[in-house]
Amino acid sequence: MACAAAFVALSAAAGLPNVNLKNINGQSVNTAELSNDGKPFVISFFALWCKPCNRELKAINEVYEDWQEETGMKLVAVSIDEAQNEQKVKPFVESKGWEYEVLLDPNGEFKRQMGVNDIPHVFVVDGAGNIVWNHQGYVDGGEEDILEAVKKALGK
Repeated sequence: MACAAAFVALSAAAGLPNVNLKNINGQSVNTAELSNDGKPFVISFFALWCKPCNRELKAINEVYEDWQEETGMKLVAVSIDEAQNEQKVKPFVESKGWEYEVLLDPNGEFKRQMGVNDIPHVFVVDGAGNIVWNHQGYVDGGEEDILEAVKKALGK
């Protein structure tokens, strides 16, 4: 746990790593430039094959609109599926009705630079671009911890 806390402190000081990814529509996105107009946002690493990841993103999707109204937050989902499965991500996301921004990290570069070893792994980033909370794994109801971290980042 101390290692995770040290990582968060380092990341908070340095901001998000500078990695060029593509979104599911093929547009380039630099991860160092991820933001939410001064409001907190969530980065969630997932893979199509990861059942806990998909349960977590489904649970968040059910309350996402309420969370956005309450906090102004947004969620950026980062698929770590390998290149041969990359083309399956967009149809999967669309079939779930997820309104998240979805990025593709087929080489795992962003994942490595964020210190993600296991998924699901979620980060809350404050309005200034600092990582203020992160969590690995998912249990039913765990999405409420994410909302609390977002509220805390807002000072609520």
